[in-house]
Amino acid sequence: MVFRRRRRDDSGDEAVEAVESVETSDAAPLGPDSDEPEPTAAAAPSGRAHGPWDRSEVNDPAAGGRVDLGGMWLPGRPGLEVRIEADQATSQVVAVTLVLQDSALQIQPFAAPRTESIWDEVRAEIRAGITKQGGTADEVDGPLGTELRTKVPVRAQDGSTGVQPARFVGVDGPRWFLRGVLTGRAAVEDGADADLVEVFRDVVVVRGDNPMAPRDPIPLALPAQPETAEAASSDPATSDDLQPFERGPEITEIR
Repeated sequence: MVFRRRRRDDSGDEAVEAVESVETSDAAPLGPDSDEPEPTAAAAPSGRAHGPWDRSEVNDPAAGGRVDLGGMWLPGRPGLEVRIEADQATSQVVAVTLVLQDSALQIQPFAAPRTESIWDEVRAEIRAGITKQGGTADEVDGPLGTELRTKVPVRAQDGSTGVQPARFVGVDGPRWFLRGVLTGRAAVEDGADADLVEVFRDVVVVRGDNPMAPRDPIPLALPAQPETAEAASSDPATSDDLQPFERGPEITEIR
């Protein structure tokens, strides 16, 4: 697995990555396939019969080549490129973006109340932020339940403007909430999301027992002993005011 570090300035603190063009990665998969069967539907309540999973619902979170990122175990797939975003000042990992061919999925786990779901409320906040910018957000039924299919105004580095399609998905778990943002082909083409949706469903969230306020990011960590780290200079285009959760002002991307 190859790690590359990429920095950007404070303008990204309230942004969702707008991936206008993504590279096809030749990096090796995160890990080998496993013969261990998937967790059974009985292991999770209705709505998560096929994942994502809580740590208490799986025997071995490392099965299937998952990588330990602290607050979640990330499954691997052939050709999957992993970009880990961290607060540059604190080195706190805040999100993970997965790139597969010409689609991308950003994943973030958050704390949630013990007895309440928050995805309905979060969707409303995302929709309000997008429409405030002049974008559109439609609520539809998707493979992970109710999602938002959006068109977000973006500005490229050359100053040109356009519209970036994105799909916001979310799943409520026991005391946690897992949010994803699909961009690229997966946001616009039927069936192009299948592999990334499968990865999302196979994530194992580790909420832990420490007290956390609802919507606090569940702490993530870099995987142990990365092979290489290279600096890169280019940044993706971004869009403003789409993030309903607070996070650090400076982002480092590692892939």
